[in-house]
Amino acid sequence: MRPLRILYHHRIRADDGQAVHVRELIAALRRRGHEVLECALVPKTLLPRTLLPKTGAPAPAGHAAANGAANGSANRSGAGAFWQRLRLPRTAVEVLEVLYNRRGRARLRAAGASFRPDFVYERHALHCRAGLDAARALGVPLLLEVNSPMVDEMQQLGALRFPALARRTEREVLGGADCVFAVSEVLGGILVERGARRERVRVVPNAAEPERYGEPARQAGALVRARLGLPAGAFVVGFVGYLRAWHRLELLLDAMGAPGLGSVHLLLIGRGPALPALRAGAAARGLVARVHAVGEVPQDLLPAHVCACDATLVPAINPYASPLKLFDSLAAGVPVLAPDQPNLRELLVDRQSGLLFAPGDAGALAGKLRALALDRAAAARLGAAGRARLLERRWTWDGNADRVADAFAGLGAQVTA
Repeated sequence: MRPLRILYHHRIRADDGQAVHVRELIAALRRRGHEVLECALVPKTLLPRTLLPKTGAPAPAGHAAANGAANGSANRSGAGAFWQRLRLPRTAVEVLEVLYNRRGRARLRAAGASFRPDFVYERHALHCRAGLDAARALGVPLLLEVNSPMVDEMQQLGALRFPALARRTEREVLGGADCVFAVSEVLGGILVERGARRERVRVVPNAAEPERYGEPARQAGALVRARLGLPAGAFVVGFVGYLRAWHRLELLLDAMGAPGLGSVHLLLIGRGPALPALRAGAAARGLVARVHAVGEVPQDLLPAHVCACDATLVPAINPYASPLKLFDSLAAGVPVLAPDQPNLRELLVDRQSGLLFAPGDAGALAGKLRALALDRAAAARLGAAGRARLLERRWTWDGNADRVADAFAGLGAQVTA
């Protein structure tokens, strides 16, 4: 396939898992020879991973302006810093999200006029139709990436101020996109109910970079364990991500108290509002010495911390997600424990490439964990099988870049037919 010119639009301010997805996919598209122009409020490809600010922090002054042209970004650093610092009441934020469309359309059309893209690629956002409008004005397809049913989520949180407008915009954008990428089959079905055309929906799960999880990462993982003072015989279960109450990490605390699991230690990689309650829960159960919280780590140090684990845990997850942490564990060859639910069964086969337990059941989790902790060789084989599945399915960022290019090529084939 010839190299493509891709106008990539998103409206992400935070530097979190969303930003990781944007950076990784853009980098992969460029590695595959495509030219990508990022058009965004706060570009995510301007800074090295180790220099990227934490969620909500402004980027270093002037850095984006100095590097924007070299990295292919249609954004001004001053505006980006403003949007990243912005903290307003929810109603005001939603008004700005609606008003952003005018600015987003203008920016995309201006960028497209000189860049002449083959298509617009947009990460779907609440109230956002700038990509659809700009693609139509430029006469090119819109390829839409959707990671959650956003209107549903905001309504469930009680944080949606203009539900009728949000739902109408969602239906128009999903129905108007030439291709809709959903991160799971479950989400794909939801999007069809919300207005996407079934024949235009493609499932593209999240991904990882297995090359980052080789022998250097494993050696660095051993150093992480030594720095934390973990006992030689500890069986370390890791959790990666922003800690929220709905993650149900207390399930693992309950499981750690079960017979035969005295060697199990919990390694928390991340921060979040659930951490104080989790520490209190560990203290109440007499587990303080077996719970280790290292806080956020830079993205380039994540492989070492994942490799420091003997297993990783997805304690609870929404019914349509494709969790990044799961792919990182598969890439590292670390066995994954996860709830037995449809979106995760799309990725894991129980006792073949991971272990699935009844959602919310600490006893079921303890049983699965015991099978790993008491048979380290079996745990290693399970981890290797998980990595083999990731490689076989090409759940890599380069694989996803090829899926995007193939989807665009398929649009041309449809037109020809």
